[in-house]
Amino acid sequence: MTVGIRGMGLIGGSFEKAFRKAGHEVMNLKDASSAEIGRCNLVIVCLPPLLVAPWVVEHKDDFAADALITDAAGVKGVVCPQIEPVAKAAKWIYVGGHPMAGKERSGYANSDADLYRGASMIFTPFGGTPSSAVERLKAIFAEIGFVRFVVTDPAHHDEMIAYTSQLAHVVSSAYVRDPLAATHLGFSAGSFQDMTRVATVDPDIWTDLFLSNKGPLDAVLSRLIERLGEYRDAIRGEDAATLRKLLAEGRAAKEASK
Repeated sequence: MTVGIRGMGLIGGSFEKAFRKAGHEVMNLKDASSAEIGRCNLVIVCLPPLLVAPWVVEHKDDFAADALITDAAGVKGVVCPQIEPVAKAAKWIYVGGHPMAGKERSGYANSDADLYRGASMIFTPFGGTPSSAVERLKAIFAEIGFVRFVVTDPAHHDEMIAYTSQLAHVVSSAYVRDPLAATHLGFSAGSFQDMTRVATVDPDIWTDLFLSNKGPLDAVLSRLIERLGEYRDAIRGEDAATLRKLLAEGRAAKEASK
């Protein structure tokens, strides 16, 4: 199989290395000719979300008739609707994708052939997309280590990612901006490391991700701020009963989410 990858940062570079390790031919599609793109059985677009759809539309006549096209964008609402009308008129098949894997550091230099070992892959097919195409993609991505596959729609994907990923990055960034963070050495252990691990994000990439998913992220962030207010008010009021109740609810929620 020939895999074409557009965008060779952490995610694209890791796909390149993983598919090479699995024995497949891999092509970097930056500046690729129409003929080179047409040789690819699978194309993975690993560009920032706002650039994915324009690249796919630009090259809609270059893809092989039986090619599978997917992407790795962390937001689907700004990607899938733009590609849908073009894909439905084409012989190639597009299925939105999002690998649930990453590192604190970005860039090709940090890419890793084993990044996707044990990871989850999300697919967001259009209505009417052949189930066989999704099954083919599952089999292909299983070759490089993915063990869980979730199939959903773009709106639900963006709502869940706002909660499971983007909110955590917002909280980590805000938490480490406290003035006490500068003198944490000797006072911090695992909890501090856990809370600050994802604060070292690429500001440009994550600004685009946050703003591209403004609605869902605003909703989960607003709910978090409201809950934090409950803890603050209980502490200010020395309300032990309420504080104990909130902590117990948090513990139960964590245990239920395992």
